[in-house]
Amino acid sequence: MVKVGSVDPTPLRADLVIEYPFTRTTGPVVGAFMTGLRDGRIVGSRRADGRVFVPPAEVDPETGDAIVDMVEVSSAGVVETWTWVDPPRPGSPWEAPHGLALIRMDGADTPMLHGVLVDSVADMATGMRVEAVWRDERVGHITDLVGFAPEGTDAIVELAAGEAASAVSTEVAGEPVRSIRTPIRLEYDFIPSAAAQEYLRAYADKRILGNRSPVDGAVFVPPRGVDPRHGVEATEMVDLADTGHVGNFCVTHLPIPGRSDLPTPYVSAWIHLDGADIGFLGLVSGCDLDDVRIGMRVRAVWKPDDELGATAENVRYWEPTGEPDVPVEQAGNQAWSAKESPDA
Repeated sequence: MVKVGSVDPTPLRADLVIEYPFTRTTGPVVGAFMTGLRDGRIVGSRRADGRVFVPPAEVDPETGDAIVDMVEVSSAGVVETWTWVDPPRPGSPWEAPHGLALIRMDGADTPMLHGVLVDSVADMATGMRVEAVWRDERVGHITDLVGFAPEGTDAIVELAAGEAASAVSTEVAGEPVRSIRTPIRLEYDFIPSAAAQEYLRAYADKRILGNRSPVDGAVFVPPRGVDPRHGVEATEMVDLADTGHVGNFCVTHLPIPGRSDLPTPYVSAWIHLDGADIGFLGLVSGCDLDDVRIGMRVRAVWKPDDELGATAENVRYWEPTGEPDVPVEQAGNQAWSAKESPDA
């Protein structure tokens, strides 16, 4: 048993990225907006009292009634409020410093957020008149609207990114836009909690730690530092065996983009370690897919010692032990030990 915070105080950290292509259907309202952008027009939705939302709202936020009346507004408008972005963020559709403003189009009652393409922050002002800058080749996506420039400005277009974003419409030209694809990317600096720090460092010694609740002794893995059921601090860390059983599982036949290390098909399972009260996700290998079953006893297959680090990836996968199964009606429901099996 160890206490949280009793090991190397130097914090672990990692640069993490979540990225995936997101495809969604637009529906009639957003679809009309995207179709308008493809055609070089800005379209809004008009609620029952005559007010116009741009971008269009599908539902009246006050009454909850559906809004189906679509109306075209001007492609010029007024900056209501703004900020200056310098330098542009990674992945931004604009390569140069630019304004980011709430712009109320003429004929609209609500503003829309978009970039303002000017040379410097000195060129930005609340109340300034701006007009849309359109991409030459449009596909039915928000990136068709490069941004806004002060009325009467021409050369400012050069400040925009030269290539359209990889976010594109999935429809053929000339037809209403019914679906769009947008890449989602989030980059962040991750520093684990104190309990997670100890958990990850223990993996370098081929140890798996759990967190024992001071309320009823239940053991959580990965450790959280608190008992999430009771909201009390849980400082006691316990070593767990690297053996357990399959609580449930699924077989994946479709590849995951960017994960060439996971040839399909593969089995991902909820692994319940001996002595733990909850499970965690792991890969099951070392047997035929058809042999994987709920209650199957498994053990960790570790990386070679010279490849170990402070990461849960030290466990390559979980393989069958050949021991008698945990009864299906008990699998995944409680802390389990091999000695409890009637067949052991």
